[in-house]
Amino acid sequence: MKIIVLVKQVPDTYSERKLAESDHTLDRDASDAVIDEINERSVEAALQLKEAHGGEVTVVCMGPERASDAIRKALSMGADNAVHLSDEALHGSCAVQTAKALAKVINTVVGSDGYDLVIAGNEASDGRTGAVPAMIADVLGIPALTHAQQLAVQGSTVTVTRGTEDGITKLSAELPALVSVGEKLNEPRYPSFKGIMAAKKKKVAKLTLADAGIDPSEVGLANALTSVTVAAPKAPKSGGEKIEDEGDGGVKIAAYLVGQKII
Repeated sequence: MKIIVLVKQVPDTYSERKLAESDHTLDRDASDAVIDEINERSVEAALQLKEAHGGEVTVVCMGPERASDAIRKALSMGADNAVHLSDEALHGSCAVQTAKALAKVINTVVGSDGYDLVIAGNEASDGRTGAVPAMIADVLGIPALTHAQQLAVQGSTVTVTRGTEDGITKLSAELPALVSVGEKLNEPRYPSFKGIMAAKKKKVAKLTLADAGIDPSEVGLANALTSVTVAAPKAPKSGGEKIEDEGDGGVKIAAYLVGQKII
């Protein structure tokens, strides 16, 4: 099997995440950067399929130069090689632009000799649009099986158990297809020392927009379909209302809840 895994470098959720004052895009230098946790599960899913069926796992990442750290983490887990699309003109690209750019890389660079499966996380922890995987599948013209909690491939068919707030659904499609995975899919392996050392020798193809055949007018903040126009820090939590019980505490609490339209 030839499996493509989409990974993204995001601000560490334990760090303070900020938007740049100049253009309201993500300030990537304001916090520590890590591979998105959901992408570790994506890589793990790909590696398990490779171990079961044989083949090759290729990581694809779109992001600034420092995103190479996230790529190396995926390679140290066991992915075979990687493609890194990095160009200053990508700054501020919206979800639609991102999906088209990644699809272009998959189709013209990674998938030039065919691919069987594309695996991605349901949503990134920084943007949380949750739409990019399905949009990529649409651009590629392949089925999208989303919110996978279980994943299996049998012959030329991929099957997932899809879990949402509405319940559990079984989905299947003929390969090639795209699968986006959720947090319940697996527990990602830790890179071994041998894997970390091996990752340093694995091939990472670094591409600019020109290398990937992407016109600069198709990406970037100036051409984005969506943008942030105003941003402000979240207001700090205020203290709760203190009620003194003078024999009528229950009545006061009930009155408060009525005023808040809770009861």
